[in-house]
Amino acid sequence: MFIQTEITPNPMTLKFIPGRVVMEKGTAFFPSKEKTLNSPFAKRLFKVDGVEGVFFGADFITITKNQDLEWDLIKPMILGAITDHYSSNDSIIIKENKKNNELKDSKNLDSEIVKQIKELIETRVRPAVAMDGGDIVFENYENGIVYLHMQGSCAGCPSSMATLKNGIENMLKHYVPEVTEVRPIG
Repeated sequence: MFIQTEITPNPMTLKFIPGRVVMEKGTAFFPSKEKTLNSPFAKRLFKVDGVEGVFFGADFITITKNQDLEWDLIKPMILGAITDHYSSNDSIIIKENKKNNELKDSKNLDSEIVKQIKELIETRVRPAVAMDGGDIVFENYENGIVYLHMQGSCAGCPSSMATLKNGIENMLKHYVPEVTEVRPIG
């Protein structure tokens, strides 16, 4: 199995491209090993010393490492864990819990502003940040403020605030005049 790697704008993350489907639908973010209960694949990756975050995209895996370790030390072990996963019959995700997202969506179901914001994020923002191994997900809109969740290489990236304020916030303000600010969450 040949696995390509790509650097990302975040020096603590690396994008791994296994040449196979990673997530058939959506994305999954595991900011710590305690959050991997529903993913045998994420658990396997967190067994590598120095791994601090795992993000699954459609056809890539983004790994965030501990700042004290160099990629040269842990990259071979991560490549081995990815190869082992695809050689096994383990699932990537066992069960997805979508109740929280459905609840959030139903809260803003009739809002045209929220529909516009989500459409812009889906079509203009997410494809661009996915190229760098990350994702930005709509969380909420309240009193003119859009709350976004940064995942994968976007989480903790030195340039993420510039992207958020100069790129995403300006675009949303342009297309949706009701938007006054964009803020990252947790």
